[in-house]
Formats: sequence, C-alpha cells, structure tokens
Amino acid sequence: MMNDNTKDRPKSRSTLLIVLTVIVVGAVLTAGVAARMSRSNEAVSEMPTFTVRQGPLTISVIQSGTIHALEQEIIKSEVEGQTTIIFLIPEGTIVKKGDLLVQLDASKLEDNLVDQQIRVQNAEAAFIRARENLAVVKNQAKSDISKAELDLQFAREDVPQYVEGEYPKEEKELQSRIKLAEEELERATEKLEWSQRLFEEKYISQTELEADRLTLHRAKLDLELSKTSLSLLKDYTSKRRLAQLNSDVEQAEMALERVKLRTGADIVQAEAELRANEAEFHQEQSKQAKIEEQITKTKIVASREGLVVYATSAQAGRHGRSVEPLDEGQSVRERQELIYLPTANAMMAEIQLHESNLDKVKIGMPVVVTVDAVPGKTFAGHVAKIAPLPDARSMWMNPDLKVYPTRINLEGDNRGLHTGMSCQAEIVIDQYTEATYVPIQAVLQIGHQPTVYLRKGNGMEPQPVEIGLDNNRMIRVVSGLEPGQEVVLTPPLEDAATPDEEKLAVDEDMQERIRAAKAQQRSREKKAPVGQPGDSAQHRGTDGAHEAEAGHGESEQGRRPPDGEQGRRWGGNMTDEQREQMRKRFENMTPEQREEMRKRFQNMSPEEREKMRQRRGQGWRGGGDEGGGGRRGGGEAGGGRQP
Repeated sequence: MMNDNTKDRPKSRSTLLIVLTVIVVGAVLTAGVAARMSRSNEAVSEMPTFTVRQGPLTISVIQSGTIHALEQEIIKSEVEGQTTIIFLIPEGTIVKKGDLLVQLDASKLEDNLVDQQIRVQNAEAAFIRARENLAVVKNQAKSDISKAELDLQFAREDVPQYVEGEYPKEEKELQSRIKLAEEELERATEKLEWSQRLFEEKYISQTELEADRLTLHRAKLDLELSKTSLSLLKDYTSKRRLAQLNSDVEQAEMALERVKLRTGADIVQAEAELRANEAEFHQEQSKQAKIEEQITKTKIVASREGLVVYATSAQAGRHGRSVEPLDEGQSVRERQELIYLPTANAMMAEIQLHESNLDKVKIGMPVVVTVDAVPGKTFAGHVAKIAPLPDARSMWMNPDLKVYPTRINLEGDNRGLHTGMSCQAEIVIDQYTEATYVPIQAVLQIGHQPTVYLRKGNGMEPQPVEIGLDNNRMIRVVSGLEPGQEVVLTPPLEDAATPDEEKLAVDEDMQERIRAAKAQQRSREKKAPVGQPGDSAQHRGTDGAHEAEAGHGESEQGRRPPDGEQGRRWGGNMTDEQREQMRKRFENMTPEQREEMRKRFQNMSPEEREKMRQRRGQGWRGGGDEGGGGRRGGGEAGGGRQP
C-alpha cells in the first residue's frame, strides 16, 4: 500500500500544478480583458471628432500653372540640322518689325554653297551636251531610215521589173535566136544540098563541100543551144531570179524595221540622258537655291512689334522641369522653338488637370487665378479647353500620373502679367449658400454605401449618408446628418468593404491568405496599447501615410502604432520634429494621391507585399520584438479615406 501511494504521489502533484496554472492564467486573462475594455473605452473617448456644420461651401479644384499669351507668334529655327547661336537679343526687349532677333552660324552653309555652285555648272554642261547629242541622234536616225526605205522601194520595184520587163525580154531574145538558128539551119541545109550537087558535078571542091557541111552542123548546134537556153530560162533561171527578188524585198523590209527600232532606241536613250541631265541640273539648282534660302534663314527678324520671351523660359514653367536657358553659343535644332512674341494683350493660364477631376471640370466653368508675381490681386477667367488626351511628357516621366493640359482664358485687365509667370488657378465647380458638410476623411465606404461614425457616449455607431461633391477638404452631405452632430474623424477602416481585395484572390489559397492576414491583424489590434491623449490622431495619420506610401499590405485595415517608448522604437531613429513634418506632409495629400497609393498596393504581388513589409518593418520597428506593440492607422493621410 505504501508503495502504491508513493507511485500516485507524482501524478497528484502534476494534476495540482496544472489546475493551479489554469486558475492563474484565467485570472490573468480576466484582468487583461477588463484592462483592454477599459483602454478601449478610453480610446473611444479620446478619438478626434468634428461637429457637423452648415453654411457656405465652395466646391473647387486648385491647380498650379503658368501664364502665357493667349495669342503669340512662335519663332522657330528653320535651318536644317543643328546650328549654333552667334547672336541673341536679350530677353524682355521690346522689338519692332524687322529687328534682328537671332543670328545663327552660317559658315558651313556658305562653304556648301560654293561647292554646290560648282556642281550646278557641271550639271549644266552635261545637260547642254545631252541636248546636242539628241539632235545628232535624231538626224542620223532620219538618214538611216530614209536609206532603208529607199532600198525597200528598189527591192519592191525589181520584182515587177523582172517579171514584166527583163524576163519577157530574155525570153524574146532566146526565141529570136531560136528563130534565127532555125533559119540559119534551113539555109545551111539548102546550101549543103546545092553544094552536094555541085560537088557531084565537079564544080566545087571537097573542101568547099565540107565547109558547107560544117556550117550546117554549126546551125544545128546554135538552134539546140538557143532552145536549151529558153528552157533553162523558163524552168530555172526565171524562178530563181524571182525568188531572189522577193527575198530582197523581205530583207529590205526587215532592214527598214531594224533601222527604225535601232534609231528609235538611240533617240529614246538620248532623250533619257537629256532628261536625266536636265533633272540633275534642276536638282542641283534647287539645292543651290535651298542653301541660299537656308543662309537667309540664319538671320531671324521680328515680323511684328512685341516683347521678346525665350521659349525655354516659358517651357520651364509649363512642364515643371529644368530647361537650359537660351544663350549665345548654344546649339539649336531644326523646328526648335526659340522666341515667343505675343500678338495681343490677352493672356491665359495653362494648368495640368489630374484625371480624377475630369468628371468635375467642364468647359466654361469660372476660374479665379492668382499670380505669385502680382500679390493681392486676382484675375477672373473661364475654362476654355481641356485636352482630349493626357500629357505624353508627364506619362513618360511617371506612367502612373495622367494629367490633361487645360487652358484657362483670362478676362478683363491683364496688365502686369507676362509669359512664364507662375500662377494658381481655382476652378469653381459649384457654390452652396447653405450646405451640410464634414471633413472628407470622416466618410467611409462600407460596401457601396457612404457611411460616417457618430460619437455616442464612449462608443460610436455607423450612420449611412448621401454625399455630394468635395473640394479635397470638405465633402457635402446631402442627407443623413444634422448640424451639431459629432462625427469621428478616424473611423475604423477594418469595417470598410474589401471587395476589390477579395477579387484579387483568384483561388481558395489566396482567399485563405487574406482571411488569415485579417485575423492576424485583428489579434495585433487587440494587443495594441492605447497611447497618451493627443497622440492618437497624429500617429494614425503619420503611420497610415507611411504605409500608404510604401504600398504596405495592411494599410487598408489600419493599425495604430504604439505611443511612448515603444512608439519611438517603432518609428526608428526619427525625431519628434521629423515625425511631425512627415505627418503634416501626408495629411496634405489629396484623395487622388491616396487612391493612387491604394491602387498601387492592390497591383502588387503577394511576394512584393511581403518584401515591402519586411523592409518597412526593419526601418520602423528599429529592432523591436515582433509586432512592436502593434500598428494601427489609416491607410489614408489623416486617418481618412476618400468616399
């Protein structure tokens, strides 16, 4: 028995220890919950509030800009390529028509002019030579064609000449020869017969008889030869001769065609050479005239009376960037704007309108313009033109920034205004004599419903409202609030709907990550200590702006930074003055800038968000423990959010 009790003793001690631990932990948790509830009530009571007001409210958009002449003559460099300014009239000079404004370096153009004059003379000589050569070719072609045509004519005439003349003549000659040969044969025959009788009677000798016999034989041969010649003429010679003559006609025709083609080609080639040389001559003349014109354009004179304003001065104010001032010795390119000469006293202001204000600003709206160089005086105007497309130069420098060049025509007396002056234009969108309004950061979007939080004792309750336009500071409340009610300036951002974030979760794993991140954030919020009175709003606004600027993934839910020592650790090595400056900087941010920061965060991948958290955590916690007492603050400047 003693052994069994001894064995059970460790188990009973262990059980007792567990029970005591549970009791202690429960007491601690109970005390912690009570303390957190007390601190929560204290935090609610210390929240900054705003009393709903009713009175005059002006809805306007304020943008900085630059003053320009409404109508002005833009003087540009018309010299090709790049040239150097060797004379420049001082800016601000009042010039008259014909006064020299800019003198550009023309030495290179003058050298080119001498070379070009030589080319023009060579081209002119080649042109004259080609023109004379064309005349020679045409004359030779005419002669060759005439000769070929004459040969063809003779060849054609030879055919009837032979058929109707030579052939009948030869045939008749042969027939006459045959006729004579027959007569000679008949005569020789008769003579031989007579000689034979005389020889028999011994009147003539044997030799005389043989001579007559030989004469008969010769007559026979002559007759046969004549008949053979006639037969050859009819059967062979005439046919061959006729074929030869017909062939000569065909050859003459083809020779004429060849001559025509050859001479035509020679003429075409000579004409082409003439046209080429003529075109080259005219081209060289045009180049010479162009160089001469370019030389005259190196001297830029005033076409009218006016005040000289350098284009670089106006462009620097217009685009908000540093531009090298125009000066002697500076290189300028073709079509570069050099000088502006106002053509009238009318002036305008050019501003860059942010895309978020396009739906508010319309052409014709009144504008109040103040100029830094003319203090204490305002100028009235109206919106005259809004560019249909954003400024390409601003988009190139910052793809996320889209602004639209807007022109404001100034009215009335504009004396004292000059091109390039900085100004501020307030576009009056609407004016209310009696309007209910609250600060814009007091309105929170829950789902698609604008909502404010009314202070009720130590707590707060949501109040749906219908809102109108805002002026980036105050927003008009159409219905849902009464003057005198108190609205919380730092509404709980965790109540805001997050449909956009949940749309980013394209799979269940991403949705689970979002839910886990929100749960972890709520846990840190419950553990976050409440700071000293008066510090809450500042830390909310400052930290929220920091997280919004960094694209931190938790800026939309909002986490409050600790106060005191933990707050200083959480803020790194920043001094109170630096924190105050940064707080003011982000409190002055416009709702459009806050919205851009929120969109920039939403477009980040989960890996980029985690890297951003780690990077910001190293700079803010200053090496503190995880959470560092937690962080709470609006993702928007000043703890607010644009409705």
